[in-house]
Amino acid sequence: MSLTPLAAEPEPITADPPRSAANPLLTQSWLDLAFIHWAADPADVAPLLPAGTVPDTLDGVTYVGLVAFRMHRVGWFRLPGVPYLGTFPETNVRLYSVDAHGRRGVVFRSLDASRLVPVAVGRAAFRLPYFWSRMAIRYDGTTITYTSTRRWPGPRGAHSRIAIRVGDRVQDPTELEHFLTARWGMHSAFFGRPMYLPNTHPRWPLHRADLIECNEDLVAAAGLPKPVGEPVSVLYSPGVPVRFGRPTRRPGGIPTP
Repeated sequence: MSLTPLAAEPEPITADPPRSAANPLLTQSWLDLAFIHWAADPADVAPLLPAGTVPDTLDGVTYVGLVAFRMHRVGWFRLPGVPYLGTFPETNVRLYSVDAHGRRGVVFRSLDASRLVPVAVGRAAFRLPYFWSRMAIRYDGTTITYTSTRRWPGPRGAHSRIAIRVGDRVQDPTELEHFLTARWGMHSAFFGRPMYLPNTHPRWPLHRADLIECNEDLVAAAGLPKPVGEPVSVLYSPGVPVRFGRPTRRPGGIPTP
């Protein structure tokens, strides 16, 4: 994958969504999120991104994120979300991307979830790298612990154990904190063709967080170098409701919605 800049300048980093999703394809809520990020070399990230995208950078640096949370009531279109099959813990490894139209997004290298049916649907319908895992989220005062052990497909046993202590509300997020959290789309590939899936949600309520424990090999299992040193950013959010718009595809590029 080339590091050559794409045709359009990246869109501004905004805390609020730049597009609407009046007729959503999917609805869901992301709750009790732990955002853990390490700096990464764009040269390591570029070969892992889909065609039509390059690493999104801030001051020449890109990032790899480990994000653990609780998915809540996934629903199709405007139908009510599913209470059981649509509610489960999830932990993902994600990268940061920008396409030829300047749209910033994320690229998921792995998504571990505890419900087999959503995993199967995500893999079959969207060609996303979902994995079925044994997972739990435990609460002890202001401390939250997220655990995950992969079942299927392999590498079986890939795992993470993350514990954070939630701190004060972030009143004025930094440019980096917006860059890592305010992402309004997903870049992927669908049967070899580039795909962009836009999303909208309210502005993130963010809190500082202390990382108490991080024992994981999901980043390395996703094809990235094992993180070295302490994360550059650890944040928590109680969550937001999310709406996904219709995916857009076109041979040779990723179109504007």
